[in-house]
Amino acid sequence: MTAAQLLPLIVATPLLGAALLVAAGRRLPRFAAEVMGFVFSAGAAAWAVTLLVLSPSADSRAVEWMGGWRPRDGASVGIVLVGDRVGVGLAALTSVLVVAALAYSWRYFDEPPHRHAGSFPALILLFQAGMCGFVLTGDLFNAFVFFELMGVVAYALTGYRVEEARAVQGALTFGIINSLGGYTTLFGIGLLYAHTGELGLAQIGARLDAHPHAGRPDALVLAAFVLVLTGLLVKAAAVPFHFWLPDAHAVAPTPVCILLSGVIVELGVYGTARVYWTVFAGPGGIPEPSVHRALLTLGVLTALLGAVMCWQQRHLKRLLAFSSVSHTGLFLIGVSVLTPEGLGGTILYVLAHAGVKAALFACAGILLDRFSSVDEHELHGRAHQLPLVGGLFAAGGLALAGLPPFGTGLGKAVSEEAAGWWPTCVFVAASALTGGAVLRASARIFLGWGPRPSGNPETTTGKDEEPETRGPLRRIPDTMLAVPVALMAGALAVGLVPGLWPAVGQAADAFTDHAGYTAAVLGTGEPAPPPVTPAPHWTGVGVALGLLSSVLALALAWTAVRRPATDEPARWAAPLHRLQSGHLGDYVAFTLAGIALLTALVW
Repeated sequence: MTAAQLLPLIVATPLLGAALLVAAGRRLPRFAAEVMGFVFSAGAAAWAVTLLVLSPSADSRAVEWMGGWRPRDGASVGIVLVGDRVGVGLAALTSVLVVAALAYSWRYFDEPPHRHAGSFPALILLFQAGMCGFVLTGDLFNAFVFFELMGVVAYALTGYRVEEARAVQGALTFGIINSLGGYTTLFGIGLLYAHTGELGLAQIGARLDAHPHAGRPDALVLAAFVLVLTGLLVKAAAVPFHFWLPDAHAVAPTPVCILLSGVIVELGVYGTARVYWTVFAGPGGIPEPSVHRALLTLGVLTALLGAVMCWQQRHLKRLLAFSSVSHTGLFLIGVSVLTPEGLGGTILYVLAHAGVKAALFACAGILLDRFSSVDEHELHGRAHQLPLVGGLFAAGGLALAGLPPFGTGLGKAVSEEAAGWWPTCVFVAASALTGGAVLRASARIFLGWGPRPSGNPETTTGKDEEPETRGPLRRIPDTMLAVPVALMAGALAVGLVPGLWPAVGQAADAFTDHAGYTAAVLGTGEPAPPPVTPAPHWTGVGVALGLLSSVLALALAWTAVRRPATDEPARWAAPLHRLQSGHLGDYVAFTLAGIALLTALVW
C-alpha cells in the first residue's frame, strides 16, 4: 500500500463506523456502541499519523485519484484527494480531538433513549469524516459537500438535547446562518465553473493562470472569490459572520463544544488559505494587496470585537466562545501576511489553541455537571475543592494570553514577527483580554477571590443549567479529568518540541507554493521545490511580548476581582451586546452586510 492509498481510508474509516452504528446501534448496549465509535475514530487518527510519518519530505504531496480516474489531456472527471503536510496534519488533529471528545463523553450523557445507543457516536464519526474529507479533497465542489456534511451533523449535535428549547433555538441559528454561508459558497463555485469549466482546485487555478491580468481581475472572478470566501468565513466565525457561534456554544453539549471550538472554526481559516493559494494566488487570480487588505481588516475587527465581548461575559461557555472568535481574528491576521512565515506561525497557533480551548471547555463541562451552573458569579468560591480543574483552567488562561513556553505563545510570537508592529499591538491586546477573562473567572470560581457578586436575572448568566450527566457529579470520572490534562500537555508540547518547528516551516513553504500544488495534482512535471524559509522558533522579542501580554492578562484579572462585580454590562459595551440580539433576522442582515464589506475590501 502506498502513502497515497491511505488518504481514502482516513475518510472512509469513520464513515464505515457510522454506517455500522446506524445499522446495529438499535441492538447494541451503550458500552459496545461507544467502544465502536472510539475504535473507528482512533483508526482514522492512526491512518493520518501513519501518512505523516510515511511522507518522504515536507514538500511532497500524496495524490490519489479515486477509482483510477486520472486526468487525460488536461481534462478530468475523477475525484482527487491530496495529502500535503498541512492537510494531513489537520486530519490528524481533528481525529485526535474526536477521540478526546468520545473519551470525555464516555460517562457523560444520561442514558440514551432506548434502542438509540449508537446515535451520538455515529454523529461524531460522521462529523469526523466530513472534517477529514474537507482538509484532504482537491476538488472545490467536494470541499463544499464535505463542509456541508460537517455543518449538518454539527447542527444535529448542537441540538442533541432536543427536549430543551434553548438547544433547539441555538441549533436553528447555527443551521440557518451556516446554510446561508453554504449557499453563497455554492453560488461562487457555480461562477467559477461557468468561467473555467472546472471544479478541481488545481484545474481552476491553472485555467485562471492561463489568462493573466495586468491589474484588476475579471469581475466574475472577484465575485466568485467573495462568495466562496463568505461561506468559509461564516464557518470560521469571523466578524460580522460570527453571531451563530456564541449562541451555539452556550447550548451545545460540552463534548460537541470541544469540536466546534477546537477545529471547526480553524477549518474555516484553513479553507480560506487553501482556496486562495491553490486557486486565486496565480497571475489570473486576485492581487495580493486586495487579499491582504481584506483578511487583515476582518482579522483586526474579529480579534478586537471578540476579545471585548469575551471580557464582558459571565457565562463560561459564551466567554470561551467569544475567545474563539477573537483568536479566529488573530489567525486571519497571520494568514493575511500571505507569506510562509505568517502561515507557519498560524499553524503553530492553531495546533496549540485547539488543545487549550478543548481543555477549557472540558473544565467548564466538569463545573456544569458538578454544580449545575456555568455562571462565573453563581460559582463564586464553590469550586475550591477541585484544585486540578482550577489549575488547568488558570493554565488555559495563561496559554490564551500567550505565555511562553505554551505553543500558543510560540504561534503568537511568530505571527507577530511576520505581521509587523501595529498588528502586534492587536495580538497583545486580544491575548491579554481573552486570557485575562479566563484568569478572572478562575480566580473567582476556584479561589473565591473578590466580593461575592449579586445576581441579575436580566443578563445571560449560565445559572440553573441542566447537568449533562444523569445528575450532579459527586466524583469527577477519571476520563473527564484525563482528557483536559492530555490536551493541555499537547498545547505545551507544541512550544517545547523543537523538532516540530522545522516540519511546520517546511509544510508552510509547500502550502504556499501555488505552482507546485498544480503540477503535483495534474502531473504536469516535477515541480521545483519551494524556496526554503527559516523555521519558526522562539526569539527574545517574541518571549518578551508573550510575557507582556501574560502580565497584562494577570493585571486585568487582578483588577477585576478586586472590584465589586456588576451584572450589568459596561455602558460603553451596551451597543456591542445589542448586536448579539439572538434574532435570526438580525444575523442574516449582518451576514449580508459582511458580504458587502468583503466586496468593498477586495475591489
